[in-house]
Amino acid sequence: MPFKLVISDPETAKAIQYELDDAKTNALVGKTVGEIVEGDIIGLPGYKLKITGGSDTSGFPIRPDVHGSGKKRILIRGPPGFRPKRDGIARRKMVRGRELSSEISQVNMRVEEKGSTPLEELITKAA
Repeated sequence: MPFKLVISDPETAKAIQYELDDAKTNALVGKTVGEIVEGDIIGLPGYKLKITGGSDTSGFPIRPDVHGSGKKRILIRGPPGFRPKRDGIARRKMVRGRELSSEISQVNMRVEEKGSTPLEELITKAA
């Protein structure tokens, strides 16, 4: 299943969404949250992108502090996956590990290094 990418640019404060094809999706499988990826492998030459999170096909969020790529029930005290109403509240919730797998549907990324071509132009070419 192809990934839906949400790429945010901190300079312009805009987020751009688009769907990868299967070949480019396979290049991201096995990467982890926090890892910096070359934009060339996903069709954005000159860019460096940091994986910041995402969710799987069932809607469970990816937690950067959970090892592996499977689902796990963990005790959570804060985001991502749980936003307590008061301090001191913890809840056992189902989350997904930090490694990207074929069960992931959305990957959130942030631009770390810009390329020469604007991001909007490259994405309209790729789509």
